[in-house]
Amino acid sequence: MDDWSIWPLVILVIHVVVVTLVILRILLRPHREPASRVAWIVVVLSVPLLGVLAYILFGEVNIGRARIARLRETIEQLPAFPDSGEFPESSLLANVPQRYRHLFQVGRSINGFHVLGGNDPKLLADSNAAVDAMVSDIDAASHHVHVLFYIWLPDHNGLKVVEALKRAAGRGVTCRAMADSLGSRLMIRSPHWQEMGQAGVRLAEALPIGNPILKALRGRVDLRNHRKLVVVDGRITYSGSQNCADPEFRIKAKFGPWVDIMVRLEGPVAAQNQRLFAADWMSQVDENLHDLLVRPVVTVKNGISAQAFGTGPTVRYSAMPEMFETLIHAARRKLVITTPYYVPDDAMQGALCAAGNRGVDATIVFPARNDSWIVSAASRSYYPDLLAAGVRIREFADGLLHAKTLTLDDEVALIGSANMDRRSFDLNYENNILLYDPDFTAQICQRQEDYIRCSRVVSAEGVAGWPVRRRLWNNTIAMLGPLL
Repeated sequence: MDDWSIWPLVILVIHVVVVTLVILRILLRPHREPASRVAWIVVVLSVPLLGVLAYILFGEVNIGRARIARLRETIEQLPAFPDSGEFPESSLLANVPQRYRHLFQVGRSINGFHVLGGNDPKLLADSNAAVDAMVSDIDAASHHVHVLFYIWLPDHNGLKVVEALKRAAGRGVTCRAMADSLGSRLMIRSPHWQEMGQAGVRLAEALPIGNPILKALRGRVDLRNHRKLVVVDGRITYSGSQNCADPEFRIKAKFGPWVDIMVRLEGPVAAQNQRLFAADWMSQVDENLHDLLVRPVVTVKNGISAQAFGTGPTVRYSAMPEMFETLIHAARRKLVITTPYYVPDDAMQGALCAAGNRGVDATIVFPARNDSWIVSAASRSYYPDLLAAGVRIREFADGLLHAKTLTLDDEVALIGSANMDRRSFDLNYENNILLYDPDFTAQICQRQEDYIRCSRVVSAEGVAGWPVRRRLWNNTIAMLGPLL
């Protein structure tokens, strides 16, 4: 046997060893659903070389060991949140009925934040009104301004915020601006970003990519900071689905307008969002923000009860889907959900079907046209079971409904950045606010009704009439859901 004849055998042995090691990793990786393990093993065995490469690039929920270590060290070193020592727990929950307290306990288990009263909410009319309100608050800031966006575009609204930050920095207000390295790359690469820095605004890229090949070797490129939050003077905050951009969203103009929802809150929940921002900032920038985190908590008289929480791949596993599922199971009369992206795990799909089956008046609103054809197909694969359970489905027709909202029994509301898909569950950093107040929840419910009026009904008969090729396509794409 000559020297060359042995090489095919050597390559085969190496291949078998590599595949075996990858399969062992798939089986041993913690926090992996059985369906996900099976799906990845099928991919690795079916497409030998590409399957292994795909798992290396996308199979692990890993932002890099060094980055994980720094983030966790940052969070551990943060000073105790002021509410933990200032208020007895009984008073923290006093404004929340007993039947809803367990919801806020789930929120507390994520970041340690209590539900606090004394928050004054305002639901902004639309995307432009939200940006105008942010600019007004930034112009009125006296001490500091913090902004963090997944997508920040150099368009009309994006530049309005840029100019407001430059003005604030010019009059001595400490301004910190953070944007996701991928989602906001157009802004970061534009001269406007550098101009902010020259004007005195402190800048940071969230989860910088750098060399994508080298980054892929250290951790997943597609793990992103999807948060959208603004904190002004530690007492005013914004939360919702609104990126810093025009509603026309010209980078994907054919799907526009983007229809978003944003809430402005003044009160102690701003200090909680401040903490989320500080953790993100300090994990990326060598700057200690401890002094800002021990400032007195500002409350508003007769304010509502609210709680902020932030999730992500370095936060407690399954925190976001657990919150969604807990809220869905808590519904007794009515449940309304809006989400642009719906790729649930089995537990969430089961929770929604269970709500319909036990007689809850449940409605979920999706966009009729989605900017992601993969998500669109996967979402529609779940329609038959939802409809069979009595869940009403609507598809919003006047643009891309990007609002992420959930209201239950007209009294409790969830609003924030998280979608009901596996990216928000496992891959993205998200921020949300859970609140209890029948009056304010009624405003969010009214906004949801506005969306429903602009939506078309999806019927069980219509779905049953879809061509076989469409159903085959939807179900095939849905099988990709577990491949995280």
